[in-house]
Amino acid sequence: MSDLRPIRRALISVSDKTGLIEFARFLAERNVEILSTGGTCKAIRDAGIAVVEVADYTGFPEMLDGRVKTLHPKVHGGLLGIRGNAEHEGAMAEHGIQPIDLLVVNLYPFEATVAKGADYETCVENIDIGGPAMIRAASKNHDSVSVVVDVEDYAVVMEEMSAHAGATTLALRKKLAATAYARTGAYDAAISQWFAKELGDTFPRRVVVAGELKQSLRYGENPHQAAAFYVTGDKRPGIATARQLQGKELSYNNLNDTDAAFELAAEFDEPTVAIIKHANPCGVASGADMVSAYKAALACDPVSAFGGIIALNRKLDGATAAEISKLFTEVVIAPEADEDAVAAFAAKKNLRLLVTGGMPDVSAGGMTLRAVSGGYLFQTKDNGRVRLEELKVVTKRAPTEQELKDLLFAFRVCKHVKSNAIIYVKDGVTVGIGAGQMSRVDSSRIAAWKSQEAATAAGQAQPGTVGSVVASDAFFPFADGLLAAAAAGATAIIQPGGSMRDAEVIAAADEKGLAMVFTGMRHFRH
Repeated sequence: MSDLRPIRRALISVSDKTGLIEFARFLAERNVEILSTGGTCKAIRDAGIAVVEVADYTGFPEMLDGRVKTLHPKVHGGLLGIRGNAEHEGAMAEHGIQPIDLLVVNLYPFEATVAKGADYETCVENIDIGGPAMIRAASKNHDSVSVVVDVEDYAVVMEEMSAHAGATTLALRKKLAATAYARTGAYDAAISQWFAKELGDTFPRRVVVAGELKQSLRYGENPHQAAAFYVTGDKRPGIATARQLQGKELSYNNLNDTDAAFELAAEFDEPTVAIIKHANPCGVASGADMVSAYKAALACDPVSAFGGIIALNRKLDGATAAEISKLFTEVVIAPEADEDAVAAFAAKKNLRLLVTGGMPDVSAGGMTLRAVSGGYLFQTKDNGRVRLEELKVVTKRAPTEQELKDLLFAFRVCKHVKSNAIIYVKDGVTVGIGAGQMSRVDSSRIAAWKSQEAATAAGQAQPGTVGSVVASDAFFPFADGLLAAAAAGATAIIQPGGSMRDAEVIAAADEKGLAMVFTGMRHFRH
């Protein structure tokens, strides 16, 4: 038996009218009877296309400000009735219920209403009831009914109807039903998340994660892994909102690293450049302009910067782009790029240039999640930021004004470096970064060693760590990590404090003449 199901009657009720008239005209030309509601019905009728108002079809008027219009047995019976089932067909005939073969619905714009900052009552009124009910009904009966919830699928349905004399295949109906259930699931997820936020419930009893496919990726972290990029609809400037102006397709690792770079660059108010490699910064610098900031960031670790990701917190200009062009770079991301910058990159066909339209607010709330076996770990974003007045001086010597400025800079970078993290900074520029080591003292030594390597390559007499400050993402459990920093030439230290051996570490700092401040805040990053 053929799985083709001809479309003779369609019900269309859409909030997004994109492509509506073209699709409705296509159906009408194939003698499909069109039922419709409200504004959709008016738009179709105004286009000169024959349409039947749902209220005329059901014999029941729209009421309660439109809350009740499709919640009627003649609608749901037409969607749910099983074709070829004698009992179903007999009941439908008895009650004057006609089969509805195609449902076209896109829902009230609840997510967009919330994004606009609408008040509580307006958001509630934009919770669609009839739409999801019809979508679920039609999707359940996908053996006979085609359901369309995305305007992108109009073309698919038209193509299939054209190829099969006005009918659709079971394979398409299954695919459309799966898409439809995903849409209602995402819609309900958005509503539940909004309610939780309104109630101040950070971790509700049940949580739903929903996203929309933005890009299928060639592979994941490694070629044997499949991957895709989904977006949540959050309009916060960043990798999800970015426009790619040039370059080849972004990879999984590109996206992950670019997100890390842009979030780090957003931490600073001054013109700042962050260079990322494998999700860790290999150079961060603030400067009077973007060119000087880029050159200083690159100088921290020019070897690791090769093939890295560069993020700017200001518009990319031609002069900075010209400097960046001297280095092989995978991705450059900035809020904007001027014509000279775009022209400077034109010859770099593989370099991806992304613009986001703005910088994210790193102090804003939000969630991060990580998959673990059998579940997810949710946590609020690490948007903690230590202020100058919150620092506690614990050594005999207090930091100088410049040291304090660099200490705060270093601790802000620290938040974006894999633990155990050690950051050396001098004059608003990272001069040594140690990341992801099992031992904190090893991170301190590696950062100092890399600083020496960079100085040697640049022909400098001494490494940048001499006269620098150092930040640690967590407390020093022993004095050895601090002593390693002192040996590298650091003069001041910022760390959370809280170790059982704090007194021992403070005494070691005093003995070396170092200034040290405690933050009371830790920045683990795993």
